[in-house]
Amino acid sequence: MELDEILDRLRNAPLQMAIIGIDATPKQLRAAPAPDEWSAVDILAHLRACADVWGSCIEQLLSEDHPTIRAVSPRRWIKQTNYRELEFHLSLDAFIRQRSNLMNIVEPLPPEAYARAATITGAGRPIERTVRSFAQRLVVHERPHIRQMARAANVRL
Repeated sequence: MELDEILDRLRNAPLQMAIIGIDATPKQLRAAPAPDEWSAVDILAHLRACADVWGSCIEQLLSEDHPTIRAVSPRRWIKQTNYRELEFHLSLDAFIRQRSNLMNIVEPLPPEAYARAATITGAGRPIERTVRSFAQRLVVHERPHIRQMARAANVRL
């Protein structure tokens, strides 16, 4: 995926979520479409946890020379938050602020900064990740979850 596409998707994900929030009622946003499935609120909570974890890795990669970062599971991290209990719009506002802060960091970077790397440990064999790979991981992960969020809220994107 080209860097411009990664940045466009990072920039546009909150807008897509906002469209879902505008077109759905609070009840729709809180309702799971089936047993053992996530509601739109649950999906947003999950995406916030992923953005917390992977966004902090990007920040660390940019502030340190080749750090070693212990992997944190977003599914474990979410248990330390109140994201699932928040109303959709409050959680979305926080996600929008977080994404805006991330974009303020990554958009002005020169292309070579996206190659800054870290060693990630604690999730099997140590692996190398870059600013670019974390940014791409966010957008690749968010895209199907945003569609899932729309289906859960019974909203067409």
